[in-house]
Amino acid sequence: MPGLDGSGAGAATAWPVDAGALVKFQAPEIVFGIGALAEAGYAARRLGARRPFVVTDPGIVEAGWVRELRQHLSEVGLSPVVCSDVTPNPKDSEVAAAHDLYRSNECDVIIGIGGGSCMDAAKGVAILAGNGGSILDYRGVDQVHREIPPLLMIPSTSGTGADVSQFCIVTDTTRHVKVTIMGRALVPDISITDPRLLVTMPEWLNAATGLDALTHGIEAFVSRAHNALADVHALNAVGLVNRHLVTTMRVPDDRVARTGMAEAALAAGMAFTNAILGATHAMSHQVGGLLDAPHGVINGILLPHVIRYNAQTAPDRFVALARSAGLAVDGLPAEEAAEALAEHVRALADEVGVPRSLRSLGITEEHLVTLSENSLEDACLTTNPRASDAHDIERLFRAAL
Repeated sequence: MPGLDGSGAGAATAWPVDAGALVKFQAPEIVFGIGALAEAGYAARRLGARRPFVVTDPGIVEAGWVRELRQHLSEVGLSPVVCSDVTPNPKDSEVAAAHDLYRSNECDVIIGIGGGSCMDAAKGVAILAGNGGSILDYRGVDQVHREIPPLLMIPSTSGTGADVSQFCIVTDTTRHVKVTIMGRALVPDISITDPRLLVTMPEWLNAATGLDALTHGIEAFVSRAHNALADVHALNAVGLVNRHLVTTMRVPDDRVARTGMAEAALAAGMAFTNAILGATHAMSHQVGGLLDAPHGVINGILLPHVIRYNAQTAPDRFVALARSAGLAVDGLPAEEAAEALAEHVRALADEVGVPRSLRSLGITEEHLVTLSENSLEDACLTTNPRASDAHDIERLFRAAL
């Protein structure tokens, strides 16, 4: 039988030398679409649940989504335990308390329903359930060495990507910084995205998480770890946010726009969990830890400055991003395309009501040195396309002040 290169049987295939590097792309089982929440009970059963542990927050309870989830779980014979004490930017102490509740009720599968904070807290509980200790012990990359319980994630916002990602972000309440925990073990087993859940988030959160999805797409595409599989999702996410975010702000019940933003969040999540992120996130995590401020809002302030900074040494990949954002950049030098994208991001942030400066959030000159030094410890900075030291990061913070 001829070989693939046309030679005799057993001959090696003649692949070109530049065929590309080996890529490993990870994603959960994904259930997507209006009404998908009804699949939660069956999904939990597939993961072996008997007494699932539901991690959420008071807003999701008030919106009625936890009641609906419990109904779907009970319909397949499951008896869930609900922890609804998660606050925005989940704290190390909240993760510890939730884990105590998980253990005392002998729970198994962990379900996070809500925004990124709920899903990060759920991942934190899973880490402690399988590995013990303090959640802060696992900061950094691949520090979770033992098996964790199965994870089922159900997002209620359109941007964090926590339902498909290998990231868990927790606030260290002693140092007032956000800690990044990253590893393939944290990729959830099943992600259920039901665009209906997005309608009940407040307007400011819709804007913040939408800009978070945009940031994920842009940073993943220019990341040092970018790859062909992640690139497709990154560019798709940028285009979807550009087409649908403003519509969801103006017409909250627009099902097409909501579904588009749900898809944007999912695509962006698959991009950044496989290509990682950059300086915007490394810096944003520090501001969020200090001020307990909305992550996506901080991203919206920082991203234009980081685009300009990175484009000084690596402008070429911003051309495709600008094109995906709907900008007419064909024929422009890469530096001009990058500048057009930075201006477009700022204009979009203006349109959805995100402030222009970190000072408006409460950051002052006195914070900049500490924020810059802490940013160097964030795993996201390692894949930023431009190498940076504390002085570089401080100049970026100062530009955004």
